[in-house]
Amino acid sequence: MEFRFDVCVVGGCGHVGLPLALSFARAGLSVSIHDINDRAIATVRSGRMPFLEEGAESVLREAIGKRLEVANDPALVSQSRFVVVVIGTPVDEHLNPTFNRMRSFFETLLPYLIDGQCVILRSTVYPGTTEKVAKLIADAGRKIHVAFCPERVAEGRAMHELAVLPQIVAGCDAQALEMADELFRRICKSTIVRSPLEAEITKIFANAWRYIHFATANQFFMIATDYGLDFYRIYEALTTDYLRMAGLPTSGFAAGPCLFKDTMQLAAADNNRFLLGHAAMLVNEGLPNFLVRHLRARFSLEGMRIGLLGMAFKADSDDPRESLSYKLRKILQYEAAEVLCTDEYIDDASFLPLGEVLERADLLVVGVPHRAYRTLKLPASKPVIDIWNIYGKGTSLT
Repeated sequence: MEFRFDVCVVGGCGHVGLPLALSFARAGLSVSIHDINDRAIATVRSGRMPFLEEGAESVLREAIGKRLEVANDPALVSQSRFVVVVIGTPVDEHLNPTFNRMRSFFETLLPYLIDGQCVILRSTVYPGTTEKVAKLIADAGRKIHVAFCPERVAEGRAMHELAVLPQIVAGCDAQALEMADELFRRICKSTIVRSPLEAEITKIFANAWRYIHFATANQFFMIATDYGLDFYRIYEALTTDYLRMAGLPTSGFAAGPCLFKDTMQLAAADNNRFLLGHAAMLVNEGLPNFLVRHLRARFSLEGMRIGLLGMAFKADSDDPRESLSYKLRKILQYEAAEVLCTDEYIDDASFLPLGEVLERADLLVVGVPHRAYRTLKLPASKPVIDIWNIYGKGTSLT
């Protein structure tokens, strides 16, 4: 069968789908995006990125209306040889994964699928999800090849990393594997073939490993601080010209839409025996409370204005999802007279300009180490709590 498009990325106007769609278009493929976010669609159609992504906007401007079509139209799915689905398995309010959203999504998508297509799951999923999706489609009498090719790039650097990192590919049948491998070899350096379950667990292990890494640094930070020591003096002693410690990250908020959620998915998949994951969650999610406890011991917070510098979940990003700066704000709002928030990239009516926060705040806390904050000339009279040590003066908590 002849298809109008090589690829349709479903949910393709987001942080995972859009860089992927642009990478396919840059490789000369004919690409469509089906998304239900009409606002993001309008932005992409105008040749503008709806979020920060290094190197993406120039590719978008060159591809839109030529090799890239964007619409809220599921009929685009029927016109594409490959259908890449950027829908992950969410966790519920008790941090347990739920397949219901994935099932409902594919039941809605089924009328638009064409026999012979290759459907590729892209987001992190609970182990066993790919085979469940394949069975759901097969039970509906459809002959669709289902694959899992996990996203494994850093948000904001996806366009670069898609081209240089190896891509894991897995298929529920030989044809699915062959087709998925063929597609991703158009945009990536190499591929690594695994079974669907191996690929799912590989991806979820990677996110849990990073989350545990950050928790290790944050636990060290807490211990040092409780001893009245500056963690970064110890960090320097640990890492200077000592390669065995080169992988130790600095302290800071470990958050975002993936690491915490996926660590909890792995815990659920292991019958809640993943003690390292649960411990990492307690450490990372507890860091805002730890900071406020030490601030309360040093300052009379009830009479102070606290300025939070940065609300995104990581540096030089405009993505606020699951950012622990918001948790810190909530705790401080209970303790302090006023909390003033600012961010270089997030458009929020409740945020104030950076200059106003610097002027009005009695105490400053670096929530996110945006590059713009590194060169600030901060008022010498105001204490600055810098758990990231972007100013090279330690955390100022002791």
